[in-house]
Amino acid sequence: MQVSRPSDALAAKRAEESGFSALFLGLAGVALLVGGIGVANTMVISVLERRREIGLRRALGATRGYAAHQHLPPVVPPWALGGAVVVGVLAGFHPSIRAARLTPTEALATV
Repeated sequence: MQVSRPSDALAAKRAEESGFSALFLGLAGVALLVGGIGVANTMVISVLERRREIGLRRALGATRGYAAHQHLPPVVPPWALGGAVVVGVLAGFHPSIRAARLTPTEALATV
């Protein structure tokens, strides 16, 4: 590329910077997706390992919404309201719902 005017150099520099910004934004999106998948896998394994405990607690009378019945307010620090919180909640929501829907006998029967 041959530059003949200083304004052409500035335009080329702006085009390069916007290209790098798009590249890094794409890489950040992929990293967030991979992190979310990792958190989801960890949550699934954690819940699967605790199925017997969950079933035993349900058999002894535990309910699905203990915190709501005890009037405990959710506490989230203001600095934590970002992409990581959203990914963590979404990744942990599905396995916890699956575990809460198990009957006590199903949970106790699994090893």
